[in-house]
Amino acid sequence: MAGIEDFEYEKYRKIFNHHRYPLAFVDLDQFDKNIAYVASTQKNTGKTIRVASKSIRCLDLLKRVFKKGKGAYRGILSFTLEEAGYLIENGLDDIIVAYPTIQQSDIDIFVEKTGQGANLSLVVDCPEHLKMLSDAGEKAGVVLNTCLDIDMSYKPFGELAHIGVRRSPVNDIDHAVRMAKASEKLAGVKIGSIMGYEAQIASVNDDYPGQSITNTAVRFVKNKSVKELTKRRGRIIKALKFEGLDLAVVNGGGSGSLVSTGKDRSVTEVTAGSAFFAPGLFRYFKQVKFKPSAFFGLRVTRIPDKGILTCQGGGYVASGEPGASRLPVPLMPKGLKYIKIEGAGEVQTPLVLSKNTRTMNINDPVFFQHAKAGELCERFNTLYLVENGKIIKRVPTYRGQGNAFL
Repeated sequence: MAGIEDFEYEKYRKIFNHHRYPLAFVDLDQFDKNIAYVASTQKNTGKTIRVASKSIRCLDLLKRVFKKGKGAYRGILSFTLEEAGYLIENGLDDIIVAYPTIQQSDIDIFVEKTGQGANLSLVVDCPEHLKMLSDAGEKAGVVLNTCLDIDMSYKPFGELAHIGVRRSPVNDIDHAVRMAKASEKLAGVKIGSIMGYEAQIASVNDDYPGQSITNTAVRFVKNKSVKELTKRRGRIIKALKFEGLDLAVVNGGGSGSLVSTGKDRSVTEVTAGSAFFAPGLFRYFKQVKFKPSAFFGLRVTRIPDKGILTCQGGGYVASGEPGASRLPVPLMPKGLKYIKIEGAGEVQTPLVLSKNTRTMNINDPVFFQHAKAGELCERFNTLYLVENGKIIKRVPTYRGQGNAFL
């Protein structure tokens, strides 16, 4: 993991010596380096960076990205309309909600915030989305702004192979144009932006240590996919503009595809989220290198046998396909591994020490990283902010402010 050698166990042990565990913290020195690094990836592209809020889930840290990143960052990619409403009420704007919804409580928020002048947009991918939103917009006397989600998955053999995530069904020019024509017939809604997330590039590691053959194969597929989706996205955007759509934003990519997406001329902005915390699943990319900045700590409460220690808590397993990659990563001290038949437990987590692991005693801390970024904040009410080796502040997460948006 890039920069992991800089994280010294003794430093964090000393900082949190008298604090209650479990606890979570962000090292702002590393967090700020990630802000600057992500901005540098777009220095020569002319593109701005939209912040994926689900990967941070802490208002103070979201605002810090914009403050430290200055003009390089513009807008938020939110994950629910409730979250978007909360962010708007707390001074943030220019928000695209990246996942569609048509439940009435969400539409009420959409209508209300739009009527108040917020720059808010919701992702759509079917005529039903457009029709229901248009009806709500007409009834309220507003025009709701939507973002058409284009599928950027790679299908080298047609429907026989699908490499990527299952999101939007809109994956070609004809389908996109049909959506544009459908929107033109509706008075309460308009398509003002486009989003396309190339997950097979942005979230797949391709620089694992000691796995050169696998890495080469993954990069080969990635390169093929980049070439295909760049051409397809460009053609779709051209067709939509020809159809008369006034597209203010064409959003693409994620943290792992900042370089390749930034080179796409049809894109006006890129997205970054996990890059700021650099969690366990964002450890090994060839084109980008982030510094781990968000951690959680557990106390050793048992030593059940020689070479084994047990921590209190720790069952913070990430979403997605079940497997070892979804477990938190024990980082400090080095050389700790899970017991396969137990893994990360809800109330206790046993770990095996390697020959090179330092001597551990009861009440010593162990520091981990969550496999994913923002999901860490669903487990903790507050984050300690560390700067220059000291705690400078304690800030609430979404959860700590009483919010559970999804």
